Amino acid sequence: MDGQLTEVCRPEYPSPVWVPLLEDLRRDLAALRDRVHHLERENLELRQQAGYWKSRHRDAVGRIGELEQQVEQLRGQKRQLQADLFGRRSEAAPPEDRSNCLDDPRDDARRSGRKRGQQPGNPGPKRRDYSCLPAREEFVELPHERSACPDCGRPLRPRGDTEDSEQIEIEVRAYRRVIRRRRYDRACTCGGDRTLTAPPPPKLIPEGRYGISVWVEILLDKYLTYRPTERLLASWRLGDLHLAAGTVTDGLQRLEILLRPIYEALKERNPHGDLHQADETRWRVFVALEGKRGYGWWLWVLSGPDTVVYVLDASRSHAVPEGHYRAESRGVLVVDRYSAYKAMIWVKDGMIVLAFCWSHVRRDFVRVGKGWPESKAWALGWLRRIRALYQLNDRRSAAEEGSVASGEADSVCAGPWPR
Repeated sequence: MDGQLTEVCRPEYPSPVWVPLLEDLRRDLAALRDRVHHLERENLELRQQAGYWKSRHRDAVGRIGELEQQVEQLRGQKRQLQADLFGRRSEAAPPEDRSNCLDDPRDDARRSGRKRGQQPGNPGPKRRDYSCLPAREEFVELPHERSACPDCGRPLRPRGDTEDSEQIEIEVRAYRRVIRRRRYDRACTCGGDRTLTAPPPPKLIPEGRYGISVWVEILLDKYLTYRPTERLLASWRLGDLHLAAGTVTDGLQRLEILLRPIYEALKERNPHGDLHQADETRWRVFVALEGKRGYGWWLWVLSGPDTVVYVLDASRSHAVPEGHYRAESRGVLVVDRYSAYKAMIWVKDGMIVLAFCWSHVRRDFVRVGKGWPESKAWALGWLRRIRALYQLNDRRSAAEEGSVASGEADSVCAGPWPR
């Protein structure tokens, strides 16, 4: 205790009984110290091992999280690929499909009570006016056995009026244009040829057998309605006109030189303006080129304010649109996100500004909504915003068309069109 002195009582003469006990205690104490030292060392090793396995567990948990993210990413890509493979491919969707096959609850609620087709209470579509077509009058008489009174048998007296109706008919028929040129003899004694003949009508292809109307029909059918030539020739064979495909091909090659100045004029005018559009698609040309494998070419479509130019090239590089536009070209170029447009020198210098097409941009939101259901609400929000842009643009276009129509009406009333 504090403040007190204690003294250990020790025997003056150690007893022989305590000596072995002390030796045993010393040995036990030494053994316990060895045991404690061993346990401390073992505890340290176990602590080290525990730290190691904890770190390994953290790494394993992290890897499992990464693998789960990869699995979810692959599942989303799988859903995207299935939608791309088995879903709707065209952007030309019906009006009610505002989300391009991505189900929108708002659209379902809006369409729930609406049936397809003509809606009750709405005015029906107006009948088309065909008064611009030429008319062929056809008088229909009563058969001879019905041109008498059914009661007394006396003949009926024709009236001066008729009951009229109309039908639209189409008559397409090939015919032979037999040209008979008048020949004349001189009635005088002057020198020179005694017989003169009227000149032949002009031909599109010298010494060609097929007239201008045939080639006009071929050009319109091929480049306006995009129908293959073989289908056109098959339809003509139904009308007993058998025209060889080689004849058409040879004729188009001979007409190409006549259309080349028009094409060059279109190329000269197309780069001018403030708004342009460009796109490209695969086009097979079965021509072997040195250093090129396969027959894959590219058809470039370059649209300007009032012209459209098609460029067929073996390359898909930025050199094609860059060579079409010039240093004086300005404005906005609407394209998809193909990197070749970004590499154009006119874009890098800031002369032309790229604007990405919303039809392509919205596909990303559709793909996200299809691939990751947890992000569908977010994707639908952006699709609705893009839909609003389309609706506002439609209203703007309708307003512009209305203002142009009213302006044209004023100009027509005011006087003739300016030349």
